[in-house]
Amino acid sequence: MTRTREVPVSFVALEASPMLGALVGGTAAAAATAFGAVPALFARRIEQRTQDTLLGFGAGVMLAASAFSLVMPGIEAARQQGAGPWGAGVIVGVAIMLGAALIMALDRAVPHEHFIKGPEGRSSARMKRTWLFVFAICLHNLPEGLAIGVAYAADFAHGTALATGIAIQDVPEGLVVAVALIAAGYGRGVAVLVGAGSGLVEPVGAVLGAGVVAAVPLLLPAGLGFAAGAMLFVVSHEIIPESHRQGHENHATTGLMIGFVLMMLLDTALA
Repeated sequence: MTRTREVPVSFVALEASPMLGALVGGTAAAAATAFGAVPALFARRIEQRTQDTLLGFGAGVMLAASAFSLVMPGIEAARQQGAGPWGAGVIVGVAIMLGAALIMALDRAVPHEHFIKGPEGRSSARMKRTWLFVFAICLHNLPEGLAIGVAYAADFAHGTALATGIAIQDVPEGLVVAVALIAAGYGRGVAVLVGAGSGLVEPVGAVLGAGVVAAVPLLLPAGLGFAAGAMLFVVSHEIIPESHRQGHENHATTGLMIGFVLMMLLDTALA
C-alpha cells in the first residue's frame, strides 16, 4: 500500500493565490531588511570596501533576477499567448523600457538624497534629511516588490526563487543603510528603525504587481518586463555607481559576480 505525501493546506493556498504568495514573499523580503539593520545597534562602522562589496552583491542578485526570473519567463509567456519570436521580444522589450521610464520619472519627481551622490529630485530644502533618505530607499525597494508580485503571478516557483534571492540580498542591504545613516549623524535607534522600515514598501509593491497581473492575465508578459526594467534602472542608476565611487571597483564587481551566480542557481534549483 503506497502512501501519498500530504501537502500542507497553507502551502496549497500560497500556490493557488498569487496575491497571497506575493504578500508572503514581499513580507519575507521586508523582514530580511529589518533583520539586517539590527546589528547596526552594536556595530560601530563597516569598512567602505565591505559596503561596496555588499552593494555589488545586491546588484548581481537583481541583474540575475531580472534576466532569469523576469525577462525569460516574460518572453515565454508572450509566446504562449500567441506572439512570435520577434513579437514576444518586442512586447517584453517595450515593457522593460516603460518600467525603467517610470522609475526614472519618480527619481526626478520625488525629492530624495543618496548617501554619496547627495540630493536628487525636486527641491528638498524644506524636508528633513531623514525623510530624503527614506524616499531614496523606497525608490530602490519598490521595483523589488513589484518584481516579486509579478513573478508570483507568473509562476509560484519563479516567485519563490525571486523572493528568496531578494531577501538574501536585503539582509546586507539593511545593514548598509542603517550604518550609512549612523555615519550621516543619526542616532543608532533612528537609523535602525529607518533601515528596517525601508523594506515595508516591498510587500505593498508585491501585492500591487500581483493584483494587476492577476486581474488582467494578458498583461503577464508586459508585467514581467516592466518589473525587470524597473530593477535594471535601479541597478544601473543607483547601486553600481554607489559601489564604484570610493575606488573599490574590484571588490564591488566580485560581489556582483557572486550575487549573479547565486541568484542564477536559486532560479535554476527552485524554479
